[in-house]
Amino acid sequence: MKTIYDSVLKIIKEYSPDELAIEEAFYSKNIKSTMVIGQARGAAILAAGQAGIEVTEYSPREIKRSIVGMGNASKSQVQYMVKNLLNLREIPHPEDAADALAIALCHAHNIDSKNRLKMIRG
Repeated sequence: MKTIYDSVLKIIKEYSPDELAIEEAFYSKNIKSTMVIGQARGAAILAAGQAGIEVTEYSPREIKRSIVGMGNASKSQVQYMVKNLLNLREIPHPEDAADALAIALCHAHNIDSKNRLKMIRG
């Protein structure tokens, strides 16, 4: 967990982001995997919080709906759309890279929508 925490802090120091978007915890049949993922998320969220960075969480269904248009999209459909939306030559590898880009695209879409609503409301 320290490696994840330190790595997130290093990225924060290097790139000075204003926000962090992360996938909500999901439950798997493998309890051990679920626990490890939860701990890793906690380390990343803690690093962002201590750096004063706002954290927004998105459910897997919300991310898929934002990228593909349906919340039950397959991993390969998400990868294909990430490739197309970002005009990449090939699907990002490893799979986790495509997932991270999908979360970022989902967040950008949601932030853009929130900003438009603020402008409309005055």
